[in-house]
Amino acid sequence: MLWMGLIMLLWLVTLTIGPFSFIHSTKPSILLIGIVSTLVSFWISLLAIRLDLSIPRDLPLRFNRARQRIYAYNFNYRWWNPFERWRVIPVAYDWSQVRAERWKKRGATAQGALIIKWGVVLSIVEPGTNKVIDRFPLSTMGADEFAWAYICTYMQQGPSALPPPGPPRDHNDVPWYNLALRLAPKVKWPAEMDRESRTAP
Repeated sequence: MLWMGLIMLLWLVTLTIGPFSFIHSTKPSILLIGIVSTLVSFWISLLAIRLDLSIPRDLPLRFNRARQRIYAYNFNYRWWNPFERWRVIPVAYDWSQVRAERWKKRGATAQGALIIKWGVVLSIVEPGTNKVIDRFPLSTMGADEFAWAYICTYMQQGPSALPPPGPPRDHNDVPWYNLALRLAPKVKWPAEMDRESRTAP
């Protein structure tokens, strides 16, 4: 997305002030098409760059069995508005409010190929109701029900009921060749929530 946005900005500059610019046209229709194309291209370019550079390197979830709480690194944004302030608002909810929802989407490409995507989101409901007030992605195209079963077993029975997990990974450790991730904001929990999510009451 970053490279696409930069290439589109370069094309936009060429379209606007280059030798074949629509500005030199005397026909109102070509001028109007040029202005609309410039505005749309500028918006798409900003959106592409913003999507790669504003979304944090990761969106981790933490599960604290001792406190029976879930902590989410919640990034709020509207993908279609690159001019709005996008920000991280970490949140915490009681485990009793968490539900899992499995989703599947079917689509087709321009060539007619069928594309199927699936995943699991964690839904947060208002206490005592089934009204969803928040959602967080748990997995996409991965071990959906197994991830949810693992989490449920951990929260209900503890780590002794599970095979040992793999080594923990640093959410800010990204590949050296991924320029967009290297320029994206690092994951940084608020100090109080970081301490609370790692400790017992």
